[in-house]
Amino acid sequence: MDQAWADLPDEDFTRLKDSARQTDAIARPSKSYWQDAWSRFRKDPLAMIGLFIIVVIAIAAIVGPWLSQYTYDGQDIANQNQGPSGEHWFGTDKFGRDIFVRAMYGARISLTIGVAVAAINLVIGVIYGGISGYLGGKVDMVMMRIVDIMIGVPDLLYIILLMMFLGNTIESILLAMSLTYWIGTARMVRSQVITLKHQEYVLAARATGSSNMRILFKHLIPNSMGPIIVTVTFLVPSAIFTEAFLSFLGIGIQVPMASWGTLVNDAVPTLFTQPYQMLFPAIAISVTMFALNFIGDGLRDALDPRLKK
Repeated sequence: MDQAWADLPDEDFTRLKDSARQTDAIARPSKSYWQDAWSRFRKDPLAMIGLFIIVVIAIAAIVGPWLSQYTYDGQDIANQNQGPSGEHWFGTDKFGRDIFVRAMYGARISLTIGVAVAAINLVIGVIYGGISGYLGGKVDMVMMRIVDIMIGVPDLLYIILLMMFLGNTIESILLAMSLTYWIGTARMVRSQVITLKHQEYVLAARATGSSNMRILFKHLIPNSMGPIIVTVTFLVPSAIFTEAFLSFLGIGIQVPMASWGTLVNDAVPTLFTQPYQMLFPAIAISVTMFALNFIGDGLRDALDPRLKK
């Protein structure tokens, strides 16, 4: 066999090698980390269904109210508690307000709060956890003890107390949630930074004179983005549910503004006579929770390097 290869002309041997390399390139296409993660994410049917649902809800929240002649706060006393019809797709409430428009407007508020809270806590958690994990020592001990103290008090207690002082507005809800929701992100980022800060590329960056902040935000945080994205994704449904719960209790978004929680709260007195008033916002909350959790599970599996083949 070796003699047969040796007898081949040089140009034929070169063509064989080039053909083998091309075949290998075709069989194993080169992909970046994010391309490979997206490829795995697309293969998860539940994750893709969840992504589709969230896109549809977001589009409906933006254009839905424009499809109706009614406004979220417009009252029509002559059409109180009307069931679903061609004129009022989801029916009307006790003030004659169109539930479809209010549900779509509520989707705007709920999704905005969920995404905004996740984004704010992403920034706070990454900075706090990154600094704590990278500096270590006494700095890490003090910063983590503060986190431990805050964990000891339920999040809802912080939020309710702050809402009592700040009032029932979107801004106060965002501020209240931003003061507590970053803790989980910070602890996760800290653990990732502690794991990565002794890697060779970090030691090389330190040897070349890079500052601590450059090493942290140029090398360590980007290499931790997979778990960070997954954590932040799960923050969105948690924030939406918390807002809905606060509004249901009457200490969240206040009328005439509408969120899914306020719609459920308004529907409680007529639950047995007009159940459709609670049905539609309850379905919206449930479907959104499931969809976001499907996306989070899909991202967790797609961004896990251990699953890469």
